[in-house]
Amino acid sequence: MPDAKAGPTDAPPPDPLTILRSRNYVLLLVMAAVVGVPVTAAAFGFLALVAELQPMLYTDLPKALGFHDTPPWWPLPLLGIGGLLVGLTVHYLPGKGGHEPAEGFKPQGAPTPIELPGIFLAALATLACGAVLGPEAPLIALGGGLAAGAVRLARRDAPAQVIAMMGAAGSFAAISSLLGSPLLGAFFLMEASGLGGPMMALVLVPGLLAAGLGALIFIGLGSWTGLGTYSLALPDLPEAVTPTAAEFGWALVIGLSAAVVAVGIRWLAVHLKTHVERRRVPATVVMGLVVGALAIAYAESTGKPQSDVLYSGQTALGPFLAHSTAYSAGALLLLVLCKGLAYCASLSSFRGGPVFPSMFVGAAGGILLSHLPGLSLMAGFATGIGAMSAAMLGLPLVSVLLATLLLGSQGLTVMPLVIVSVVVSHVVSARLTPHSSPKPEGDPGPGRQQS
Repeated sequence: MPDAKAGPTDAPPPDPLTILRSRNYVLLLVMAAVVGVPVTAAAFGFLALVAELQPMLYTDLPKALGFHDTPPWWPLPLLGIGGLLVGLTVHYLPGKGGHEPAEGFKPQGAPTPIELPGIFLAALATLACGAVLGPEAPLIALGGGLAAGAVRLARRDAPAQVIAMMGAAGSFAAISSLLGSPLLGAFFLMEASGLGGPMMALVLVPGLLAAGLGALIFIGLGSWTGLGTYSLALPDLPEAVTPTAAEFGWALVIGLSAAVVAVGIRWLAVHLKTHVERRRVPATVVMGLVVGALAIAYAESTGKPQSDVLYSGQTALGPFLAHSTAYSAGALLLLVLCKGLAYCASLSSFRGGPVFPSMFVGAAGGILLSHLPGLSLMAGFATGIGAMSAAMLGLPLVSVLLATLLLGSQGLTVMPLVIVSVVVSHVVSARLTPHSSPKPEGDPGPGRQQS
């Protein structure tokens, strides 16, 4: 009996090197560079808007209303209003405000143009009102959506692969400077999306080009406007000392502790999320009030600023490390508790990224443990960041880079400790996390932004 005619699935896979040498791929790189410029400018504008709104709402508005200083109860109404805005956006606008942060960091396909307003509004309300989430997930979605939309607008019959690659390049450009380095942003997206194999370079090269140009544009706009680059950076770091045997033991302890704390945070966030989904708008308001109450309780108990608990912690890491000696062990313990619970409430209902809060909680925990014998400040700080990031994000390579590149030359000194804590945290958290059931047939899977 003759063989059946070979179908399209029997065709050999395309040769990556042939594609890389083609004229069309060069045009793709040009498109990535051209599209990356406006996407980066839009990302910069979004971060600048958030940076302006936060002090406006928490400092300028109370003074405009006649208060001499910001009242201690001020976070309650602001986060209640923020919860209302996010709840209405998620419930009524297409796209449900974008990525569900309680599900972990899982970047998916670029959102459609009709979903972008909801993602923008939900993220803006979350970040401006002080919920404990970061800007990275909304920026990735907005950058990918804008880039893919621009390609569709320029050429309606553009192949799906071209749209997907331009969407990825837009995401690379949008977070090119946010994590402190365009290379770190590229690693972040690669590990989170599971890019690998011989076709990886085809997606990576346009993404790196867009990220590199994006970082230059961030620097240029920051210098031109005087607003800075909104890049994660820690100036004037204390000196890190050569790791000791005791600190390797502490790295094991911190890795194990971070895994237990992170699994608890994720479990509580997912549990709260099931209740929030039943009554989206009022439940999100309640979660906003919970975050505000935790910030008030921490500030009134310790005399420290409410901003330690509010916000993602992205801009607070540097000042927190610089003034860490002013925090007692009791204040640090309360900070870890209140920030962790506020993180749970925000993950369950608001819209944003999980990276920076996990770094801040880990840093606070590491500094707390450095009060004990055998662990230096910088070793505790770095291993805490790495271990908590690995457990919350499930990205061990990025977690090591986040904790070490952030510290510059000091990071090289503590890198062995960070690696140990990250590996322990990653493995233990995987063991403690219940195995999720496979997706049912027909599930949209990772190729599409969840709506």
